Amino acid sequence: MSTTMSYRRRSKDELAARVAQDIFDGAVVNLGIGQPTRVANHLPPGREVILHSENGILGMGPAPAEGQEDYDLINAGKQPVTLLAGGAYFHHADSFAMMRGGHIDICVLGAFQVSATGDLANWSTGEEGAIPAVGGAMDLATGARQTWVMMDLLTKQGASKLVERCTYPLTGLACVKRVYTDLATFECTPQGLVLIDVVEGLAREALQAMVGLPLR
Repeated sequence: MSTTMSYRRRSKDELAARVAQDIFDGAVVNLGIGQPTRVANHLPPGREVILHSENGILGMGPAPAEGQEDYDLINAGKQPVTLLAGGAYFHHADSFAMMRGGHIDICVLGAFQVSATGDLANWSTGEEGAIPAVGGAMDLATGARQTWVMMDLLTKQGASKLVERCTYPLTGLACVKRVYTDLATFECTPQGLVLIDVVEGLAREALQAMVGLPLR
């Protein structure tokens, strides 16, 4: 079987829509800084998903229309957001109590690396001059009932961000359940990676060569 078929990567919005597709009705969800915030714009109509922000918001809506931004209403990444009917603001300490107390069903985070068994590294690459920014990621990664990662599969240099063992400082151990990427979706298990889906035209053998790890 040829592994050179043409394929197209998921755009950032297509990836966000793929993540949103798997969020169940009634879920309380925290969307991390960066790419994960796009998920709010792609939640299926009629599905109730309660979005949480660690700076103290519950009931966030999609991003505001251009010109309708209110910079007194922002998420943890300082992006303007909207508030749905019934939404609430509260103290930062209460927000972290929700995160640490197991009240968040799903958190969606970005990552620098994820191991095959679900270890997460997403706050520092150790580069000289880089500013480490762990934020609430450790609290979310261990406190949420499920941790999902949303990221490009490969670095700009072409290396896989899915690795046998993380080489960057860890955020959490064996905490990642699923990894959604521009090329495929994976589940992390104690036995390694399970392939859930792959973009059309990309052969399994080619994907496994990119990742460099067995895919069940």
